[in-house]
Amino acid sequence: MRKKNYCRSYIIIISLLMNVPTLAQKIDTIVNRFPSATQQSSTKLTYKIIDVASNTFCYDIYSNGKLLIHQTNIPGLNGNEGFKTKEGAKRVAEFVISKLKKGEIPPTVSIVELKKLKAIR
Repeated sequence: MRKKNYCRSYIIIISLLMNVPTLAQKIDTIVNRFPSATQQSSTKLTYKIIDVASNTFCYDIYSNGKLLIHQTNIPGLNGNEGFKTKEGAKRVAEFVISKLKKGEIPPTVSIVELKKLKAIR
């Protein structure tokens, strides 16, 4: 009886693990979500400033009118709050668009870059 239970548990665990995407698959999914660098020249990238937690601001980035990035907190920082000003969110959104146009996929933003953009202190 005990062997059967172990065997069933083992089969269930194996079947669950087989359905979990690998890290490579997850990365591939993220990268394929963004247009390639060669496609960027013909892609219209726009942004919209959005209201988020605690009366702060972030942004959505659109590719040919289709939502590409929904950023609801300051990238690279812990927490759920956004930028204190719409201007800070705007500068970072424009910076991310410039990275996308250069083919930087995904377009990460460092704390140093945020400070250079004067989006954070």
